[in-house]
Amino acid sequence: KPGKTEAVLAELEKMKPLVKANEPGCLTYHANRAKEQPDTLLLYEEYADQAAFDAHSATSHFQEIIVGRVIPMLDKREREIFTPALR
Repeated sequence: KPGKTEAVLAELEKMKPLVKANEPGCLTYHANRAKEQPDTLLLYEEYADQAAFDAHSATSHFQEIIVGRVIPMLDKREREIFTPALR
């Protein structure tokens, strides 16, 4: 939502060390900002397998930070799930 980008980034900054410390199946967790549209964010996550992805969504820190605080600040949320195309 307008004016919420910095607050969203602050919440993601809190989330990142919790993911790193508690989720060995999360291989990558990066927040990115569009150069041309600075209020557009991309959160890129990579998980070892489906179980690790499912476990991430079930953590208390995901529920508290992402569901409880980040999602209400978003104008829209688009999710795309990818699987490895090359090994």
